[in-house]
Amino acid sequence: MNEVQRAVIMAAGKGVRMHPVTEMTPKPLVRVNGVRMIDTVIRGLHHNGIDDIRVVVGYLADQFACLEKEYPGVRLIENPYWNTTNNISSLYMAREYLENAIILDGDQVIHNEHILSRTFERSGYQAVWTDVQTSEWLLDVKNGIVQSCSRTGGAHGWQLYSISRWNAEDGRRLRGHLEEEFEAKKNDQIYWDDVALFCHPSEYQLGIYPMNQGDVVEIDSLDELIAMDPTYAVYKSMEKPE
Repeated sequence: MNEVQRAVIMAAGKGVRMHPVTEMTPKPLVRVNGVRMIDTVIRGLHHNGIDDIRVVVGYLADQFACLEKEYPGVRLIENPYWNTTNNISSLYMAREYLENAIILDGDQVIHNEHILSRTFERSGYQAVWTDVQTSEWLLDVKNGIVQSCSRTGGAHGWQLYSISRWNAEDGRRLRGHLEEEFEAKKNDQIYWDDVALFCHPSEYQLGIYPMNQGDVVEIDSLDELIAMDPTYAVYKSMEKPE
């Protein structure tokens, strides 16, 4: 059995789909029903005894400085590439901290802190089974091992969520692959999850950690934010046309 020793929270993005709310506030610091999204992530980690936390920041990075004062063990890593690359660059900047690590997005709301438990059997992702059609990434799993991933979604599969654990061996392997893709191949327009799931899938034996719908809520757009917190409905008339 493995044990999480550290966490990496991805929080560098601009959150364009949530404009105009995110024009002055980074998406992870947006309050949902009075609580900043990233607070639910950090508190969930602390609840499980995970205190060594690196937060990768980029857009409006200075606004995250308060986290180091509010939470023991939180340290910021600045991503200078955030505005020109996809989020592979953020994990690349945190590549020294991937052994026995849990990697999460800062722009999600954790409703069930128990899903962030420290112990885990193998490297892999939190996932929710879905029988209905989804456009989210969908994992095909056999005998507990991820066989493939569909970027375009589907039905009757395990929907991937942005919470994953990596043991020491896979963390070192992931670091090497990040360096290969980002440094050597200049493959900087991909998601970091692409590295293990699409670029080097044969070199990992990833599992899944089942959870229930609603344990985690990923908020990707203004409409989804309004659905969670109706007070943001006033921003609807301020949306920029696409």
